[in-house]
Amino acid sequence: MSKVAIVTGSNKGIGFAIVRALCKQFDGDVYLTSRDEGRGVEAVELLKKEGLNPKFSILDINSSASIAKFKDFIQTTHGEIDVLVNNAGIAFKNNATEPFHVQAEVTNGTNYFATRDFCNAIFPLLRPHARVVNISSVCGFLKKINGKEPESLELQKKFADPKLTQDELSGMVNKFIELTKTGNHFEYGFPNSAYNVSKVAVSSLTKIQQREFDTSRPGDDIVVNSVHPGYVDTDMSSHKGPLSPDEGAIAATWLALLPENVTTPRGGYVWHDKTVVDWENGPTPSEY
Repeated sequence: MSKVAIVTGSNKGIGFAIVRALCKQFDGDVYLTSRDEGRGVEAVELLKKEGLNPKFSILDINSSASIAKFKDFIQTTHGEIDVLVNNAGIAFKNNATEPFHVQAEVTNGTNYFATRDFCNAIFPLLRPHARVVNISSVCGFLKKINGKEPESLELQKKFADPKLTQDELSGMVNKFIELTKTGNHFEYGFPNSAYNVSKVAVSSLTKIQQREFDTSRPGDDIVVNSVHPGYVDTDMSSHKGPLSPDEGAIAATWLALLPENVTTPRGGYVWHDKTVVDWENGPTPSEY
């Protein structure tokens, strides 16, 4: 069977650009996925006009039924997966009118919990030497947990704990969501940004996932990294970013195609220029 690469939430923006890049550089089938069939098929047709040949599948990572159907399709059609890029995500605009506790629940529900659930469902299909890329953000840097001190410093330690489990991390994110309902999340050390919490959680999850593979499949050379793609001109940034989507796809594509038995980065937090950043201490390079 041919090799397989999957990019979630990829009918536009950075995800679409990653599909384009993988179609050019990856020796195998590349799946563009979307919650909406019409937008997904339209995106595939755009790439076909460029001479590329992505495949399409509906996938909504917020739906357990959609995840199960997608997994069954991939397993039946291809057996295993070589590259997975977890790009699907959302962000409320600065002028959003939804209450903050709603923003916290919806944002973390997609960016963290749905990503976690999709990974846990699909990871058994990863082939030896598979590469997983979680799209994080400059907002996923640990020090973005910057609520009231010293509580925020204690939270940072918990997010970075090398023994942290998925269940414990999920409990921390759930606590943030609950605290937003009473408005005292900042007093407990969390920031006034639902998006920051969701992306710090993704960065932390990445490290947990790498530890889990190192323990459960130590000889299989499965590598998981998170990446800040840069400040990119997309719908999510309200088209304010100075980087093009293709520029934003560079580091993620590089991570998706890391050679076998690479020693670094593994469980890393990587910048858009491929710099491996000290996630806990920084300093972080320019977001551009």
